[in-house]
Amino acid sequence: MGIVISSPLPDDERKTTGEALQGALVDLVDLSLVAKQAHWNLYGPRFRSVHLQLDEVVTTARNFADEVAERAAAIGVSPDGRAVTIAASSGLPGFPEGWIADEVVIEHLVKAFGAVIERMRTRIDETEKADPVSQDLLIGLTAALEKHSWMFQAESRG
Repeated sequence: MGIVISSPLPDDERKTTGEALQGALVDLVDLSLVAKQAHWNLYGPRFRSVHLQLDEVVTTARNFADEVAERAAAIGVSPDGRAVTIAASSGLPGFPEGWIADEVVIEHLVKAFGAVIERMRTRIDETEKADPVSQDLLIGLTAALEKHSWMFQAESRG
């Protein structure tokens, strides 16, 4: 099926912006899944504080994923949050299975945030001329991710 929702953007700008939003959606959904996996399997002396921090990450990622998907739909791009799509195109590093120590979770989340933030900043650049409205959404969500990254880095032991 073709475009069902008409776009306020010309085709080239819609394509550029749609790709940026789809990439952001994938990374945000995967980040929420990684944070929830860590949340369920965490152990260690900082269990409670990290456990609660992970819930905040999940909430942020899920809320922004919804905003990004709805923005894509608003510009005539069908968002794709299926598991197969997330697995095939996420930019996050893999996350280990099983129980995981708090310090390892923190290390992993710092790396995950680094990867997602780098990709988000590229998307911000790509949407500057194509769609400043979507760029604004990407800027806001990147600021929130950078705040979470800072907090996990502050938990790190070096």
